Amino acid sequence: MDFGNVGLVVAGLVVGFIVGMTGVGGGSLMTPILLWFGINPATAVGTDLLYAAITKSGGVLVHAKNRNIDWAITGWLTLGSVPAVGLTLWFLSSLHSSPDAMNAVIKQALGFVLFATALAILFKKRLLQFAHDRAGGHYNPSGARLNALTVVTGLVLGTMVALTSIGAGALGTVALFILYPFLVTKRLVGTEIAHAVPLTLVAGLGHASMGNMDWHILGFLLIGSLPGIYLGSHLSGRISDELLRPCLAVMLAMIGFKLAF
Repeated sequence: MDFGNVGLVVAGLVVGFIVGMTGVGGGSLMTPILLWFGINPATAVGTDLLYAAITKSGGVLVHAKNRNIDWAITGWLTLGSVPAVGLTLWFLSSLHSSPDAMNAVIKQALGFVLFATALAILFKKRLLQFAHDRAGGHYNPSGARLNALTVVTGLVLGTMVALTSIGAGALGTVALFILYPFLVTKRLVGTEIAHAVPLTLVAGLGHASMGNMDWHILGFLLIGSLPGIYLGSHLSGRISDELLRPCLAVMLAMIGFKLAF
């Protein structure tokens, strides 16, 4: 195993550890790391999408066993996200004859979504407080209106994920907290993970069909990430969220700013 492959295993281990400890940061950390390794943006996004689909599949099994998934919400999100993925991939395929243009679009989108993710992580408590306040207020959509808002949320998430591999985690969870403030946290997290797996799988396979995939890199990332997630999950809660969240947010904001501007 050469130095580059060892670096990929270590990257998978570190990102898996952070995801296991905080629940966020998978795509928002892995894709920039792959760019740092010199991988072009399209391949970095495609590889990270299948990486996310595989690593989160285990989470779905656990949450489903514990009945922490609202399959109705997952269905409405998927109704918006999967068509959005298809349209976004079609748009990217139209740029495929010009790889530089496609990579430029992905890199620009990646920067803005990283910045938005950083804000969502940094102001997580305020956003959650807004959701809780709204739950006791007069504005509380339900029925067809709530379903329509969920489909639109899925559409936005699907577009972001297909373009950048980022958004299904931190942004998706915050969106669900705002839309469904009465659901307990563990069911919202489980529902977000259940939606993220088919979303990242479809987007990842779509990118793979366009050649935006490196199976060699994917394999080495998984070698590191699987034990990393296991270790991080066991240490979850032992390091203060007040320390982790600002550090992660600042790091993502700096990376996003550099990519976008």
